[in-house]
Parts: sequence; C-alpha cells; structure tokens
Amino acid sequence: MAQRITIFDTTLRDGEQAPGCSMTVAEKLAMAGMLVDLGVDVLEAGFPIASDGDFEAVGAIAGAVRSTRVAALARACTLDVERAARALERAASPRIHTFIATSDIHLVCKLKKSRAQALDEAVAAVELARRHVDDVEFSAEDATRTDTEYLEEVARATVGAGARTFNVPDTVGCATPDEFAGLVARIVGVVGDAAEVSVHCHNDLGLAVANSLAAIQAGARQVECTVNGIGERAGNCSLEEIVMVVKVRRDHLPYTTLIRTEKLFPASQMLSGFISFGPQPNKAIVGRNAFAHEAGIHQDGVLKERTTYEIIDPKEVGVPESRLVLGKHSGRHALGQRCDTLGFPLTREQLDAVYRRFTALADRKKGILDEEIVALVKEVVDGGAPPPAKARVEPATVRGSLGRGFAFPMRAARRLGSASR
Repeated sequence: MAQRITIFDTTLRDGEQAPGCSMTVAEKLAMAGMLVDLGVDVLEAGFPIASDGDFEAVGAIAGAVRSTRVAALARACTLDVERAARALERAASPRIHTFIATSDIHLVCKLKKSRAQALDEAVAAVELARRHVDDVEFSAEDATRTDTEYLEEVARATVGAGARTFNVPDTVGCATPDEFAGLVARIVGVVGDAAEVSVHCHNDLGLAVANSLAAIQAGARQVECTVNGIGERAGNCSLEEIVMVVKVRRDHLPYTTLIRTEKLFPASQMLSGFISFGPQPNKAIVGRNAFAHEAGIHQDGVLKERTTYEIIDPKEVGVPESRLVLGKHSGRHALGQRCDTLGFPLTREQLDAVYRRFTALADRKKGILDEEIVALVKEVVDGGAPPPAKARVEPATVRGSLGRGFAFPMRAARRLGSASR
C-alpha cells in the first residue's frame, strides 16, 4: 500500500519571510482558506513573536480553520513558546513548532551557546510547549551542518521530552540528495516509531525538491514546503512539484498525499496576486510556459496526441488547457490550425505562402498576434481579400484564459480538426 506523506505548508511563515512576500492579515486569512481547500495537512500560520501583525494573523487563522492543523513557530525560549500558545488558543488542532540551531557555526557565531546549553533549551522548550498543546514539533536548525552524533542526541532528547515530530532542516540548501538521505535515515533509526521525521529543504543549490524526495525514500513522512517554492533566499521545496512528482511517478514512488491537485494552479495564482511576484515562466507545474508549446515539432506532436510532450494533463493541476504559442519556431501544422480556428481554411499552397510570410515576420517579433495572421492571409488569398470565413470563434475562446494574443488553446484546435501541413 502507498504510504501517506504529510504536507506541512509554510507559505504563510517561511514563505512570507522572503523579500517581497509580506501579506496583510486579510491576505493571509484568504490564503489560509485556499490552503485548506488545497488539502494541506499542517498549515504554519506564522511566527507570533515576530510582530503584532503576525500574532493577529495566526490568531485569526487559528479561529477560522477547523479541519486542518494550525502551527505557530517559536524559538526555544519561554517568551516565544508562550506567545505561540496564546496565538493558537482558538485553534481546533494546534501545533507549536519550536526550534534552535544545532550546528557549531550557528552555536558559536550566532547564539554564543555550547552544545549542552542548546540541548537543555531545546528540551525545556518542548516540555513547555507540551503543557499547552499535545502536538509539538521540534526543528534542529541547520541540521545538515550539525555534527551527526550530536544531532542524534538532540533527536532522542526532544522526542523523549514530548515532540511528536522531529524536523531535519537543510537550512542553507547545501545538501545533496545522497548525503541528505543518509542523514535522514539515521534520524529515522534513532526516533523509530516515537515520532514522525520531517524535512525542510531550502533551494540554494536548486535541490530542495530532490532532497525532499530523497528524504521520503529514506523514511521521512512529512515534507515542509511552500506554494510556488517561495521562501528565504532561493526559496523552499515547491509544494506543487513534490506533490506532482509523487503523483505522476506513482509507479516508482509508493507514496500518496491528500492534496487536491486541481487546486494547485489556483493556489499559485492567488499567492501571486498577494505578493510582489509570480513564478518564473518556466516554473514546473504552475509557470506560464509549463503547458505552452512554440516549437513546431512539439506543436505537431501535441496536436496529434497530447502525451507526446505533456506527461501531466493540465486540468489535473488546475490549468484550463495547453497553449500553442505562434512564433519563429512554430510549424505549418500549428499555423494551419490557427488559420482554421480564426475562420480561414487554407489549401496546402495557400498555407505554404502564408507560412513563408509568417516565418519572416516571426524572425522580427517575440510573438504573432491573431490580427497579423489575418493580414498575412489577406496578402496571399485573392489578391488581398480574405476567403469566405467560417463561423468565427470568439476571440476570448481563441486566446484562452491564460493566453496573450498570440496563443490559442488546444481545445479549439482539436475541435476544428487538422489543417493541411
């Protein structure tokens, strides 16, 4: 049977800490509603000690969310833990997530503490948190640069003090999948059935998703991640990517999540509207180009059979449909479909003539508008007068809900049939 992976979403905490990602209380509350609808298991609502606004946001989310565990972050000290507990008072399923750095570089240079001091404070924080809530998570910040034997000691002590989840963060994103899997396997062996092992991977080397996947295969059963992969510096493990890797490669990965994948794109779009930037165009799963095709070979393939180049049905992640983008790399098949969709079926000879003009224009532009295609048709057919048009598809349908003027949806192309190549 497939083993279930707990999805711990930290978009509203670690994600919001990134430059340009601050959200108002109202925005965080709305985003929390979307995350609940998405199906995350744990929603980290914020860091209550950070500001009055964060305290208010955590409290509002805790009061509004009933079906999902709500977590609040706290450093391993009394003030933070008490503040987090107060923020979570109205939560139906509260979790206090407390942490302290355990690597020597953090202990010596940042905290000015010994290993023994850090261990004592970690245990005390977990014990205090357990007096407020049953569900406590402990994170060993910078675990991947921590002495392994000391990390194992911290795991034993904090789990023994009552932590139900022990988190192994790759705080600076320096691990490689093989070494991270080895570290996680050791921690899984130490805590056994007493706690769930979690991972929190940053993307400084572009390996956050790969490391999280390696950790799952090594025995971790919770992944901490964010929508669009936002977060400190280069971001966190991308929620949509780790979820879809598990879903698409179920033949190789015997795991499952409770994420409603058709909500992934809407969640990405909502977040992009609240913060100062969206995902890069080529972002996996939710980027603007994730289901767009310009190269002629690719367009010809997907027009004949979508799965030649798309391993995910766009509707599966909430994207309305694929887009064919007409540019200098496009072929006759896609151009013929576009002309047909616009209401101008062409003979092979007419299409060849239009295509020659199209490629010359496309060499000078980033994309071709529908109006420009119609003008090219006019140049070729009947000395400037376009052929009798079929019933035209409305521009909104032609361009698609995701497209600019030079993109059209696959659905319209398939419905109208193939044009001459």
